[in-house]
Amino acid sequence: MRHLVFIVNPRSGVDREKDVQQSIEKFLDLKQYTYEIQHTEFAKHGTELAKSAAQSGAYAVVAVGGDGSVNDIVKGLVGSGTALAIMPKGSGNGMARTLGIPFEEGKAIDVINLGNSVQMDVGYANEQPFISNAGVAFDALISRKFARSLRRGLPAYSWLVTKYMWIYKELEWDITIDGNKIKERAFIINVANGRQFGYDFKIAPGASWTDGLLDVVVIRKFPKILGGAMAMRLLNGSIHTSRYVDHYPAKEVVITHPNLALMQTDGDAHECSNEVRFRIAPGMQKVLVP
Repeated sequence: MRHLVFIVNPRSGVDREKDVQQSIEKFLDLKQYTYEIQHTEFAKHGTELAKSAAQSGAYAVVAVGGDGSVNDIVKGLVGSGTALAIMPKGSGNGMARTLGIPFEEGKAIDVINLGNSVQMDVGYANEQPFISNAGVAFDALISRKFARSLRRGLPAYSWLVTKYMWIYKELEWDITIDGNKIKERAFIINVANGRQFGYDFKIAPGASWTDGLLDVVVIRKFPKILGGAMAMRLLNGSIHTSRYVDHYPAKEVVITHPNLALMQTDGDAHECSNEVRFRIAPGMQKVLVP
């Protein structure tokens, strides 16, 4: 029998926890799996719980949450051989959308029952792992503002993007991509392993999480009046065709600026130095997919 550990953030609410428990009991194939449910009690606790589960020989750890929860759990699993599975319960759910994980609980559990797995690449930003994307410009600012917001969901996210887009001051960045140096005044510099931020905003629609490469997407300074059109390009997967966007495949990336102090990894904003080094570790994490 294979053992699963479901890691749930109790702040998601009692009713949601009951729904998760009922869905597990109803849909999980108990002929091939045993399971337990654990709850996080403080920030980054998911990393500790996932690491302990891997050390105990769990077949998979199921992240019940959004991109932040998934990122925490990957930090505890990477390199262990224990698989990652996802039950999407966050706001944007970018990596779940990228991997094709259904949002409906029963269907997400069916993915686990099926047992299909791939070896997913893992990106690193100053040695902080990420599986979806990381960035240092406007997206890092929005990640911080969204984390501090009392409102969740797409309306709150869209309101923050619209508000801060008009007042954001683009910087001129030094970017080194596999040894090639460029200088660019950019609105967004995103280093992607997955395809989207979340909410179906596809920053790197052609990205592959199994090709051993990062996708560097540079959205250069553009007329702010075109903000709505750029957002539509993100939604319909055509952002890479804009004349304001450059795309580079890469294995190693270095981004520097004297005023650089904030970056985001999988939507989690945190402080950084004035230089961020990105690298890709091919096939480092097993993940269950449809």
